Parts: sequence; C-alpha cells; structure tokens
Amino acid sequence: MIFELVIFRNIFNRTMAEHSTPRPEQVVATGDLSTRLRNLAIVLVAVGLSVAIALGMRTDTGPATLGAIAAKSIPLEVALSNEKPTLIEFYANWCTTCQTMAPDIATLEAEYGQSINFVMLNVDNSKWLPEILSYQVDGIPHFVFLSKDGTSVGETIGKQPKTIMQENLVALLAEEPLPHAKVTGETSQFSAAVTPAKSSSSDPRSHGSQVVN
Repeated sequence: MIFELVIFRNIFNRTMAEHSTPRPEQVVATGDLSTRLRNLAIVLVAVGLSVAIALGMRTDTGPATLGAIAAKSIPLEVALSNEKPTLIEFYANWCTTCQTMAPDIATLEAEYGQSINFVMLNVDNSKWLPEILSYQVDGIPHFVFLSKDGTSVGETIGKQPKTIMQENLVALLAEEPLPHAKVTGETSQFSAAVTPAKSSSSDPRSHGSQVVN
C-alpha cells in the first residue's frame, strides 16, 4: 500500500512539473506572440503619428483661401435659377480684407452651402462689370444678399464679424428681414472702369494675362 502511494506521488509530482514548466515550443510560441504584439504596437503608433502630422499640416496651411472658396463657388447663372437664396461676394485676390475674411466665409459656406448659394465674383474680371455697376461696388469685399427670386434684400460692405454674416444668412434662409441689411466695415478700395482697363504693370489690380473668376 505504501509502495503504491509512493508511485502515485511520483506520478503526480511529474505531471505537475510538466504543466508548471513551459516546454521549449511553448517558450518559442510565447516569444513570437510578444514580438508580434510589440510590432503591432509600433505600427499603430507610427500610423497615429502620421495621421496627426497630416492633420497638423492641414490645419497650418488650411483650405480657407480665396482661390479655394472661388473654386467651390456656385456660378452666378446657376444661383439665379435654382430657387435658393444667394450670397454674392465681390472680391479680388489682392484684397487683404477679403483674405482676412476668407476663413469665416469658408466656415459659413460649409455650414449653409447646401441651402444657400455662395457666389464669388472677381472684380478684376471685366465680365462682371454690369454687376459691379449695378450694385455700385466701390470697396471690397462687398456682399450682396439675394432672396430666392434674385432680389437684393441687403448688403454688407467691408470686413464684418462672422456673427453678423451668420445672422444675415439665418434670416435670409428663413425669408425674414436681415438684421444687418446695410453695414459697412474696413474695405479695400476699388474703382470700376466703365470699359475694361488695359493691363498695367504698375497697377496691382491689373491681371490681363491671368484668368480670374
């Protein structure tokens, strides 16, 4: 009986030892798993850094430039026929005030662009001379708010806080009187010629060799 107990104890101890001590192949498998997890963590960190850098670069450069906004703007003829209210901005690439307001206009366009036409008319393009004369544009940026039927319901001229522009757009969309129907701020002076001006190297507003919107 004692002999049998000794044998049983030896078998038990050997079994426990086999289960408690990792086999070589188990050590290798565990090592491989640890390596894979470490490599995966490195890859995830690298991807995260790449995304952060890309977003940082986008924030630094930003898409809110006059050229980018003009490229996305609705053509005037489309805006006057699609039965949506419209915001027209008369601008020029050399207009520092227009450039200053560009980020706010881009933000407003992103928020209201589905319901309101955002139209950009470059005053350096003689094509828009009739509109320039019609709305008496002599300083830019010059904003004209049009109802769904194309009727002018208000204007703001020069640099404006985003809140003023937004409140006007909300009222325009609701077909209510604009709370800021005639507001003037800092402008870049502009004088429209009755006939297209000849290109002049001394005039920063002459871009005869450039394509303007």
